[in-house]
Amino acid sequence: MSNKDILIWGAGAIGGTVGAFLVRAGYDVTFVDIVADHVAAIRDPQRGLRITGPIDSFTVTAPAMTPDQVTGKWQRVFLAVKSQDTAAASAALKPFLADDGYVLSLQNGLCESFIAAEVGAHRTVGAFVNFGADWIAPGEILFGNRAAVVVGELDGKITPRLQALHNDLQHFEPDAIVTDDIASYLWGKLGYGSLLIAQAVGQLGIADCLAREELLPLWRDIAGEVMTVAAAEHVTPQGFNGFSPEAFTAGASEAQARASVADMVAFNRPNAKTHSGIWRDLAIRKRRTEVDMMLGAVVAAGARHDIACPRLSGLIAMIHEIEDGKRPMTDDNLLELMRA
Repeated sequence: MSNKDILIWGAGAIGGTVGAFLVRAGYDVTFVDIVADHVAAIRDPQRGLRITGPIDSFTVTAPAMTPDQVTGKWQRVFLAVKSQDTAAASAALKPFLADDGYVLSLQNGLCESFIAAEVGAHRTVGAFVNFGADWIAPGEILFGNRAAVVVGELDGKITPRLQALHNDLQHFEPDAIVTDDIASYLWGKLGYGSLLIAQAVGQLGIADCLAREELLPLWRDIAGEVMTVAAAEHVTPQGFNGFSPEAFTAGASEAQARASVADMVAFNRPNAKTHSGIWRDLAIRKRRTEVDMMLGAVVAAGARHDIACPRLSGLIAMIHEIEDGKRPMTDDNLLELMRA
């Protein structure tokens, strides 16, 4: 049997949205997910996978299965599981990846290294995505807003497979770009993401939370720790969608940070996705979050360079207390964090 084209491993908010657009564009796409009801809906001609929201509204049906049902080989596996599941998912999908195929990481955090450790760096491609989507119910995903989509090889080369991938992803995001420095975008998202994770400990949405003037010192501290560690890692983070990394470096002024926060508020204000994914994990889905794979990775990198990250460490601890049912989700949590 010849190799199939695209296997979406993790058909939730990110994988489901990207995959649905590619199915609609005529691509050979198969979905894999651990939620059996979701899988059943995607492959049911009477139900299908529904994309809803202000950006687009349509339904597709496609082959779908749970991980234990997968057979065959695929040229491309788009990995879109929660970052804490990356290592296990990479091991599970490896037997179904063609020898000359690759895994694309559509995830938060620095997951590419975990994928490369399992399937090889030469079979791993990095990506940065910032669009807003939420898994609503089996067979239904809310596509809340468009945002940056970037793909890049781990070694920085602009290869034919990268260019082909870029062309394909433009069926989903017409403004998708390629980069020769994917790490700069991944670290930029860690900076931006640190502020979205902070939103998750309260109830206000992203825009309203960021707009709290009294929390500007906290925003500077949190994102500033990410930028300091990135510099020690010899990475220059890229800005996007209102986030300006240089506004949170050690030498930046309060006015620079305020301007960047205002831009992030303006970007997020009109979006149908009002709360971060980690907030949704805590408040709606009642499950463990990606905080250790995201902010935990920054703290660990900081420790290697003898850089303390007290704000990030405090935020991680606060998230875990909420996960464990030991702390309520209240907007006062951020004031407590700032005063600590």
